[in-house]
This record gives sequence, structure tokens and C-alpha cells, in this order.
Amino acid sequence: MKKTKFIFSCLLVVGTFFVGSKKTIAQNVAEQDTKAKAILDEVSKTTKTYKTISAEYELVLLNKDKKQTDKQDGKIQVKGSKYRLEIPGNTIVCDGKTVWTHNKDAQEITIKNFEANSEDGLNPTNIFTLYEKGYKYKFDKEEKEGAVTYSIINLYPTVKPEKKKFHTVKLFVDKVKKQVHQIKMLMKDGGTQIYTVKAFTPNAVLTDNMFVFDTKGFKADQIVDERDSN
Repeated sequence: MKKTKFIFSCLLVVGTFFVGSKKTIAQNVAEQDTKAKAILDEVSKTTKTYKTISAEYELVLLNKDKKQTDKQDGKIQVKGSKYRLEIPGNTIVCDGKTVWTHNKDAQEITIKNFEANSEDGLNPTNIFTLYEKGYKYKFDKEEKEGAVTYSIINLYPTVKPEKKKFHTVKLFVDKVKKQVHQIKMLMKDGGTQIYTVKAFTPNAVLTDNMFVFDTKGFKADQIVDERDSN
């Protein structure tokens, strides 16, 4: 369970790259890399035209010796402030107000209030716009893989960096599509987490009932309601 929580918390970091903040990054341009800014602005401009996003990804965990310790597949669907996240053993559903987490192994449902503005400002509805707040960014290089050229940009946290488990986020941006293809998180313990987008479908038809979890069929002792009563 601790491992699942850790992976989910990391997904929240990655999750701050989807449809989200409307802020611009011009206010920090004096301190930022102008080439990186131009690329990220294009990514943001493209992403914010999407009403919904459905994406499948692969997560690979490497230890400090660069040996693979885990590999998982997942899926995320986003519609405005709503999201549905499928990770091994868990389904996380949010309707913009409430978050349901279904632990399939324990057959337990945890219900919480959705906090759009947590301490880190992280939630899966802000994917692909992480850099707009709390990060310094710098263009690294271009790298070609097959027929696709990627612009690699490094992000460095500037808000409470001492509390982060990572020190650098590397974005691999498809130069033509203006989409993030891969995210590498360089951890402080020497490990690496690699998120690779395997399928990306913008403006998919996603109905609102996909973002509500039906607790019918579960017993009272299988439901943990942690919502504030106020």
C-alpha cells in the first residue's frame, strides 16, 4: 500500500502536465531560458485547445544503478476539473469535488474532498502545464529517435525544493506535434522514474458519469469516508 501511495504521489507530479492553469510564464522570462520558453509556450497553446484528453502511459522505475525495479502501465482521462486514473491495483476517480480511490486488492473505497490547491499545487488535471509555476526551466538538447525529433527541457523546482523527492524533471517534447512524449524524473536517491506516453487522444468523448465512482455493491466497512463534514 505504501508503494502504491508513493507511485500515485509521483503521478500527481506528472499529472500537473495536463489541461490546467491559464497563467502565462512571461512574468518569469527574465530568469528563464528563452528557447525553452518558446517550446513550452507552444506545448501549452496546443494543450489548452483540448476539451478532453485520454492517454495511456508506461512507468519504468530504475534504481541508482540504473537497473529496472518495476514497470507498470496506466491510463488517465481528463475533462476539465474531472479525472479518472487507472494504475495497477487502483482506480482513482474525481468529479471535481470528490475523489474516490478504489483499492482493488483490499476491496476498499477511500473517499476524500478534492483539493485543487494542495501545498504543492499538484493534481492530474494540470498535466503539461507544470512549468508555469514553481519551476525554472532550461533547454538541454535535441534528440532523434527514429523519424521523431524531441526537444529536451530540464525543469528544476523552485518552490520548497528541499521537500521534493526529485531534483530535476526532463521533458521530451515532440518537435512537430508540440506534445510531451516522455517525462524523466531524476530522484534525490539516485533513482529515475520514466513516464512514456504510449497513446494520446485529445478531444475524446468522455461522459460525466465516467468521473463518478458508484459505491453500490460495497459494504459499509469497505468504505472509508475522509471528507470534511463542514
